Amino acid sequence: MSETEVQGLLADGLRCIGCGALIQTTKKGELGYTPMSALLKGFEHDEVLCQRCFRLRHYNEIQPVDLTDDDFRRLLDQISATNSLVVYVMDVFDFSGSLIPGLHRFVGSNPVLLVGNKVDVLPRSLKRTKIRDWMRQQANMAGLRPVDVALTSGKNGDDIPHLLDLIEEYRDGRSVYVVGVTNVGKSTLINQIIKYVTGDKKDVITTSRFPGTTLDRIEIPLDDASNIIDTPGIIHADQMAHYLTPNDLKYVSPQKELKPKTYQLNPEQTLFMGALARFDYIQGPKTGITAYFENNLMLHRTKLANADDFYNKHAGELLLPPTTEGLAALPPLQRHEFKTTEKTDLVIDGLGWITVPAETVIAGWAPKGVSVLTRKAMI
Repeated sequence: MSETEVQGLLADGLRCIGCGALIQTTKKGELGYTPMSALLKGFEHDEVLCQRCFRLRHYNEIQPVDLTDDDFRRLLDQISATNSLVVYVMDVFDFSGSLIPGLHRFVGSNPVLLVGNKVDVLPRSLKRTKIRDWMRQQANMAGLRPVDVALTSGKNGDDIPHLLDLIEEYRDGRSVYVVGVTNVGKSTLINQIIKYVTGDKKDVITTSRFPGTTLDRIEIPLDDASNIIDTPGIIHADQMAHYLTPNDLKYVSPQKELKPKTYQLNPEQTLFMGALARFDYIQGPKTGITAYFENNLMLHRTKLANADDFYNKHAGELLLPPTTEGLAALPPLQRHEFKTTEKTDLVIDGLGWITVPAETVIAGWAPKGVSVLTRKAMI
């Protein structure tokens, strides 16, 4: 393809197949940029990508773009005016961090199919019916009334046929909008759908553990009259991932089945999750607590009275992650205290949770800006 022909395609609105951004060759560092030479080469290899997606896909490097949460929300505002099915993808490992505030404004009267992604990281002993029931309860508490709840693994694709059956059942010939916050695995899930439908094993949409990979809507035809539309992820600034370096992100997002760790704690004992977070068991009987975090995240127990000094001395060294470099960019830990009345999960958004019994006083610490909350125990 000649440069003149490519210029014509650019004038018509050529989009990156990885993130959906309009490709342009003149404004380096801005959304959709790629050099003309790279674009010509991309056509040769049937891989039309912006420079950001190319570097992310081939070198696992992330290049920041100047987009705000409001930019993403404006791209989603159109959904309420459509007649469509909304597939709302959530991360079952980070359910609270997956909630989109005011989702009803985006979906309007359209039906919502709730999808719990990354189910493969939960312990296999946990029954899927229980997970679905728990998700529906949590969704109802958040004001959502999904028409159905599905569980999937975008990573292995085992549940894709069932998900497609549900989509066909509820879309009734309409287009499908896929929505979610950043990092819930929407694009990975859509790649699995494309592979299942077309038999093509090659990823089409750019995916990574970095938040905010999809930057504009990406349309994939379902039939002659309707599409699956992948929308950019809403940014949740209170997720742990937004405060970490690329090297430290691997300790936050589980890639394999969680191996829960149980500790017998006395009152006034502390558990550190690397230097990223902290759990204080303040008051209650000697009891077992169970921690659900990425398997490689180091947990360290100490006395509550010594915890502050221990953190100041060992953060970035014995307490990892983050490294000393990452620690410099991490906001100070902020304390949140709770009293439990039932079996409860203390949740640190985007990092994991600790299950504690009723009638205890506990505190969770996380970098300032990261949400710490409690919920009825999931397991």
